[in-house]
Amino acid sequence: MDGAEPQLALDISGLSKSFAGRMAVDCLDLRVKAGEFYMLLGANGAGKTTTLRMIVGLLQPDYGAISVYGINALAEPIAAKQVMAWLSDEPMVYDKLTPVEYLDFIAGLWSVPREKGAATGMALLDLLGLAPHAGSRCESLSKGMRQKVALAGALVHDPKLIVLDEPLTGLDAHSARIVKDILRNRLRAGCAVIMTTHILDVAERMADRIGVIEQGRLIAEGTMAELRVQAGRDNADEAGASLEEVFLTLVAAPPPPDAEGGD
Repeated sequence: MDGAEPQLALDISGLSKSFAGRMAVDCLDLRVKAGEFYMLLGANGAGKTTTLRMIVGLLQPDYGAISVYGINALAEPIAAKQVMAWLSDEPMVYDKLTPVEYLDFIAGLWSVPREKGAATGMALLDLLGLAPHAGSRCESLSKGMRQKVALAGALVHDPKLIVLDEPLTGLDAHSARIVKDILRNRLRAGCAVIMTTHILDVAERMADRIGVIEQGRLIAEGTMAELRVQAGRDNADEAGASLEEVFLTLVAAPPPPDAEGGD
């Protein structure tokens, strides 16, 4: 396509983090463009959540650099957080508040004008099917409903980079479809999304690019077609290998020469 290259929404360089002498993230380089849906995949303990928590400022890296739309997230954490959203697999909302009160509170934290915040919050609740529960205390809602309230809270300040750690956990099929539609709409508006999931068919259908992380290092990255080539599963005489087949092949392969000794 003609025109300028899309802006980098996220630029990670040399990111490293260890716990008790064990490398959780090992000199990680990763880039996500504006308008791109990037899936970060890996087995339990591969370093996915640690990476996302460093991106959003919940963990301080030992080494490395994080840039969010050109903002140095380590030197200017507040400015970086203002253009980001974070949603974990466990909904973090205030039990004694209603969804409307919670969204009003979150919008206020981000200095969203009160009327705009209220309108955006109600629009999100309606979109997520939560309008009938807008006046109920969050403690009375199911985990799936609370997860949708948390998602609304993450989006109420109109972030440009959306960081999601297993966001579909606890959601039924209908709710998961709504969330995926919301994310697609945000991408079309120019947002970037980086997300982890263990639901590989979701990753295969939604991602523009996929990164596979193992022992804190990115061992493969690209589109589905590119990952098939990297995994040696691009036989033209066969149907394209699924992401599950490609993923299992990649994580079972020996590390590339420059990754040896990184445990």
